Amino acid sequence: MLRTTLLAAARSSACRTLVERAPVTRGLVARYVAGSTLDAALPVVDRLAADRLVTLDHLGEDTADADQARDTVDAYTRLLAELGRTGLAERAEVSVKLSAVGQFLPHDGEKIALENARRICEAAARAGTTVTLDMEDHTTVDSTLSVLAELRMDFPWVGAVLQAYLRRTEADCRDLAGAGSRVRLCKGAYDEPASVAYRDKAEVDRSYVRCLRILMAGEGYPMVASHDPRLVSIAGALAESCGRGPEDYEHQMLYGIRDGEQRRLAARGRRMRVYVPYGDEWYGYFMRRLAERPANVAFFARSLLTRG
Repeated sequence: MLRTTLLAAARSSACRTLVERAPVTRGLVARYVAGSTLDAALPVVDRLAADRLVTLDHLGEDTADADQARDTVDAYTRLLAELGRTGLAERAEVSVKLSAVGQFLPHDGEKIALENARRICEAAARAGTTVTLDMEDHTTVDSTLSVLAELRMDFPWVGAVLQAYLRRTEADCRDLAGAGSRVRLCKGAYDEPASVAYRDKAEVDRSYVRCLRILMAGEGYPMVASHDPRLVSIAGALAESCGRGPEDYEHQMLYGIRDGEQRRLAARGRRMRVYVPYGDEWYGYFMRRLAERPANVAFFARSLLTRG
């Protein structure tokens, strides 16, 4: 119930105003977001890249304004140019939400998102790095996979994201487990109906393992996005049983979560990539992180009630 409430609040303008004005917000957001500007984020990337890989997300989603979508594309092209200029492109790529680059525009949204994503991919190619298309709620899956297929005609390295809590994901894993296909498997962070998603944690975990088994047995490059120690261990065992070496898959975790485990995996020779968000449009991302970490919720709620 609490998770559902927080995820609903992530789309509420009134809740957004309250949260953004709360004195405690800045400190908690800083735990998960690497600054509001590119200049603030780049030193974080430089530090992490010493022993880990990075994927950068310029925050924003559900854009309903074409100019804002273009601004997001411009932000990514500047980011990618900086990664190329500083040499960080060898260790860092970018993650892009299609809803931030026009997918939800009322006229030709999918076409506009494809064109904008193509511009980002062109910038990534110039910088010498890659792009992964983030997945959002279940209503966007078919559109996102359609854009992915179009982009891969020219940029076969574009990564996909699949969410284990969706009932359709095992079939999608089979479709995307081909040679050269980069697929990030996560559990999923949106509030989905039982008609399309598993709601019980144990069911989601079982689905995750089934999906991961498909990806590890395939010819693509699995990206294991999980902080769960049990799933991290299972991923290693599956990789070994499928004959994969340390270079044939990677772990992914969020910036600000289980940093010690990230460093431990990297020290053991595992490929460990950190998902690093930055930018002013942090609200939706922040609320989803609160929904995933109940220990932070009570502290944050008390601070809201006593602000001022």
